[in-house]
Amino acid sequence: MGSLFRSEEMSLCQLFLQSEAAYACVSELGELGLVQFRDLNPDVNAFQRKFVNEVRRCDEMERKLRYLEKEIKKDGIPMLDTGESPEAPQPREMIDLEATFEKLENELREVNQNAEALKRNYLELTELKHILRKTQVFFDEQEGGMHTTESMTRALITDESRTGKAMGPVQLGFLEKSQDTEEYLPCFVAGVILRERLPAFERMLWRACRGNVFLRQAMIEDPLEDPSNGDKVYKSVFIIFFQGDQLKTRVKKICEGFRATLYPCPEAPTDRREMAMGVMTRIEDLHTVLGQTQDHRHRVLVAAAKNLKNWFVKVRKIKAIYHTLNLFNLDVTQKCLIAECWVPLLDFETIQIALRRGTERSGSSVPPILNRMETFEDPPTYNRTNKFTHAFQALINAYGVASYREMNPAPYTIITFPFLFAVMFGDLGHGTIMALFGLWMVLKEKPLAAKKSDNEIWNIFFGGRYIIFLMGVFSMYTGFVYNDIFSKSLKVFNSAWVINYNTSTVMTNKALQLDPKGLDYAQTPYPFGLDPVWQVAGPNKIIFQNAYKMKISIIFGVIHMLFGVFVGLFNHRYFKNKMAIYCEFIPQVIFLVFLFFYMTLLMFIKWVKYSASSKEIAFSEGCAPSILITFINMVLFKPAETTSKDCSPFMFAGQEGIQKFLVVVALLCVPWMLLAKPILIMRSRKEAHQPIAPYSNENGDADGLNQHNAPANQGGQQPAQQGGGHGHDNEEMSEIFIHQGIHTIEYVLGSVSHTASYLRLWALSLAHAQLAEVLWNMVLQNGLKQDGWIGGIALWAVFAFWAVLTVGILVLMEGLSAFLHTLRLHWVEFQSKFYAGLGYAFQPFSFEVILDSSSGSSED
Repeated sequence: MGSLFRSEEMSLCQLFLQSEAAYACVSELGELGLVQFRDLNPDVNAFQRKFVNEVRRCDEMERKLRYLEKEIKKDGIPMLDTGESPEAPQPREMIDLEATFEKLENELREVNQNAEALKRNYLELTELKHILRKTQVFFDEQEGGMHTTESMTRALITDESRTGKAMGPVQLGFLEKSQDTEEYLPCFVAGVILRERLPAFERMLWRACRGNVFLRQAMIEDPLEDPSNGDKVYKSVFIIFFQGDQLKTRVKKICEGFRATLYPCPEAPTDRREMAMGVMTRIEDLHTVLGQTQDHRHRVLVAAAKNLKNWFVKVRKIKAIYHTLNLFNLDVTQKCLIAECWVPLLDFETIQIALRRGTERSGSSVPPILNRMETFEDPPTYNRTNKFTHAFQALINAYGVASYREMNPAPYTIITFPFLFAVMFGDLGHGTIMALFGLWMVLKEKPLAAKKSDNEIWNIFFGGRYIIFLMGVFSMYTGFVYNDIFSKSLKVFNSAWVINYNTSTVMTNKALQLDPKGLDYAQTPYPFGLDPVWQVAGPNKIIFQNAYKMKISIIFGVIHMLFGVFVGLFNHRYFKNKMAIYCEFIPQVIFLVFLFFYMTLLMFIKWVKYSASSKEIAFSEGCAPSILITFINMVLFKPAETTSKDCSPFMFAGQEGIQKFLVVVALLCVPWMLLAKPILIMRSRKEAHQPIAPYSNENGDADGLNQHNAPANQGGQQPAQQGGGHGHDNEEMSEIFIHQGIHTIEYVLGSVSHTASYLRLWALSLAHAQLAEVLWNMVLQNGLKQDGWIGGIALWAVFAFWAVLTVGILVLMEGLSAFLHTLRLHWVEFQSKFYAGLGYAFQPFSFEVILDSSSGSSED
C-alpha cells in the first residue's frame, strides 16, 4: 500500500561532508526538512563540542534581538513581516550581523540611559514645582494675625511655659546669632512621598517624635511617571515642622526609611517665587530635550523593526545549523564530517540533489557521499500529511505514534470519525451552523493563518477546521435522515400516514391512534429518513426513536469493530505473520461474527419479516420477539419461552440449533486464542533447540516462527515487526502463557463491553434531540405565541436568547461532548483491534518546524 495507509519506508544513511561544505549542505537539508540526524557524540558534553562557540555567538545575537523586540513592542511599533523566509547566511556574514546588533544595542541602551536620566531630572523638578506651590499655601495662611508657621513653631517650643517669659515673633529657619551660639538648625523640611505610604508615615512620625512634630500634606492630583519603569504613580506633598537637632535627625531617618524625597524650600516668599520661576524654565527646557530624545529613539526602533523578523530567522537558522553540526563526528584528518541520518527512501534523490546544491554554494570540489546502511533498529514513523489530513493524523498520534510500517488508521478515520460524530449530533440546523463555521475557516485559512493568534482555543479550532467542516456536513446528512432541524421536521415528501378522523374528533381528543394495518398507512415507507408524522406523535415519538437509534448504534458498532479486526489482517500479511493469522485473527473474527454480528442480522430479519400488515399472525407486530431476550437466551442456552400459541419465539426454522452451534464455536475460540500460539511457540523452541521466543504485539500478535522469512526492505533492514519491539525474546514460557491469557481475556470481555459502549451513539443522539426540543418549547415557542407589535419585539428578544443558547449549549457544549465520545470510540473500541502505536515519530531537521516552535515560545 502507499504511504497514505502505511508509514514511509525509511533508511539509515551515513553522510560524509567536507568541512568547508558542511554548513551549506546542512542549510539545504534544513530547507528541505526530510532528514533526521542522529547524535554521534552522546557522551560528549554540550560545552565540549566543536561548534559550541558559534552556538554561543548565536545565543548572544538572539538575546540582543529579543532586547530590541521588547523595546519595539514597548513603543507599539509594528514589525514588518513579509512571511518570507530568507536563506541562512554564510558563516562570514555572522560578523556583520554581530556588528550591526552590537551597534543597535549600544545605541539604544545609551539613548535609554539618557532618557531615564532626563526623566529622573524632570520628575525631581516636577515634584519641586508641586512642593513650592503647595507649601506656598501653608505659608500664606493666617491665624490670629500670625503666620501659621509661626503659631505651629511656637507650639513646639516649651521654653515659654517653663520660664514664664513671653517670646517675640518666631522666625522660621535660622535663629539670630545673638540669641544662641549653637549651630543654626532648620525647623521644617518638605518633600514628596507615595500616597499609599502616607498614613503609615504619619503614624511613625507621631510615635517616634512623641507628638513633637506637626505634619501638613496635600495630594498631587496628576499622576507622575516613574523613570525606571514608566509606571504612573500617585504622590503627596508634605511639610514637617519641628524644633531641635534630635528631632531633625529622627525626621530625616524616617523620611529615608519611607523613601520620601526631600527638597530645599526657602523661607522667604521672594526666594520661593524666584526658585519656582527657575524650576519652570528648567522644566520647559527638559521637556524639549526629552522630546528630541524620544524622537531619536523612535527612529532607531522603526529602522530596526523593518528587519527584525528577518534577523530572527537568519540567526535561528544559523544556530540550528551549528547545533546540528555538533551532532556530527570528525574523521581523523579533521577535514571531513561524518553524520548518520534517517531518510525516506522516496526522497533519496531529492536529498542528494540538495547536497550537491549545497556543495556548489560553498565552492567545494569534493562531492558529498550518502551511503545507505544496514541496521536492525526500529526506524522512525513518517506519515506524509497535507493541510487536510494533518488534523486527522494528529488525532491518531495523540493515542500513540504508529509502529514502523504499521497500518495507519488516519485514512479510515477521515470517514468514520465525522460519521460517528454525526450519529450523535444529527440535526440539520445545528450541523449547518457547524459546517458554515468550518467552511469559513477553510475559505479564509490564508489570512487567518497569517494572523498567528496566540489564543490557544482559537488555534485548536483553526487546526481542526477540516474536521469541523466534515462533522457539520455529516451532521446535516444524519439530521436529514432523522428529519430533525432544530427539533422540528421537514416535509420534503408526502407522509405515508393519513388522518381519517373528522375535525371534531381530532380537536376533542388529546391522543389518537393511527392503525398501520388499515387505510391510515399507505404501506410504503417514507422515501428518505423518518416520516415527519412522528414529530406530532407525542408519547410514541420517543419510544419509536429509542428503539430505532439503539439498534443502529449496535449495528454501526459491530461493523466498526469487525472492520478494525480485518485491518489487523493487513498488518499480519505485510509482516508475514502467519501465526497471528491462524492463532488470533481467525478465532477473533469467528467469536465476533458468531455472537455479535449474528445479533445484528437478527435485527434486519426482524425489520424485514415482521409487519403490522402481515397476513400471517405469526409474523405480525405482536409476535416479534425481543432481540435482547433472544440473545441472552442464546448465550445462556436457555430455552425460549412462548408468549402465545400463535406466536413463535424463533424468527426462522432451525434457529435454536444454529444458535447453539454458534455459541459453542464461539466458546471454542477462547481456548484457541488462549493456547494455540504459546503451544506453537513451545514446539518451535524444542525443534530449534534454542530459546528463541516469538514476537508479540500489544494484542498478542506473534511471528517468531516466521521472523526469518520477513523480507528485507529497500533500505537494507527488515521491516519492524508490528508492535515495535514489544516481543518475548527472553521470556519464559510461563510469562508467554500469562501474556496470552491477558490479551485473550481482554479481547473476549472487550467484545462485550465495546459493543455496549457503542450505545453511547444512541444515548447522546436522544439527549441532543431532547435538549433541542426543550429549548424550542420553553424558549422560542413563547415568543412565537405573542401577537401584534409587542409580539414582534418579544420574538426578537426571545429569538436572540434562543440563538445564544442553541450555539452555546447545543452546538459548542454538545458538540464537544460528541467529539470526545467519538474520539473514545476510535481510540478504545476501534484501534485496540489492530493498532499497537509503539513507534516514535520522524523528527526531521526542518527550518520551518524550528522557526514555528521558536516564534511560539517567544510569544509565550
